[in-house]
Amino acid sequence: MNNPPVIGVLALQGDVREHLIALAAADAVARPVRRPEELAEVDALVIPGGESTTMSKLAVLFGMLEPLRERVRGGMPVYGTCAGMIMLADKLLDGREDQETLGGIDMIVRRNAFGRQNESFEASIDFAGIDGGPVEGVFIRAPWVESVGAEVRVLATYDGHTVAVRQGNVLATSFHPELTGDDRVHAYFVDMVRAGR
Repeated sequence: MNNPPVIGVLALQGDVREHLIALAAADAVARPVRRPEELAEVDALVIPGGESTTMSKLAVLFGMLEPLRERVRGGMPVYGTCAGMIMLADKLLDGREDQETLGGIDMIVRRNAFGRQNESFEASIDFAGIDGGPVEGVFIRAPWVESVGAEVRVLATYDGHTVAVRQGNVLATSFHPELTGDDRVHAYFVDMVRAGR
């Protein structure tokens, strides 16, 4: 029961290495996941930032889209950052017509809502359930959550916009905590995974 959870990082694109480091710092066994057989071996999954349309295409190409959807529907804990948040949305605004998502959180997400790459910024975020003061968040072409369903808990807002949510075993943030050296959001997720075992 005290064995550390095995948490995969979807390694199709994005900040894979940074998430692996942050998860290891939060006492998880972290490993990259690219194929369905690797997905089958993990207790939980992180979907990193990157480019959401490219990520969804690569998920199809690698035969990962349906296995990912099945695991999310089956209750596997998942944490998505930035593009990962987009992948976990039930509905998208400003997405490409052919863009696929996994679903998992009853929310509508607007892509690139905080602006383009050159408008990236870092901000201190008050995050419900995390002690020790605000967490640092890096926002890079970040989405925000336009609206959530009744089952979704809003964990953080920035400038009036929802930037962190949780529904059951599924967590998502607009920002990248893996780029800050502050591992508390990853520790929060690892605690979620432990609690669900």
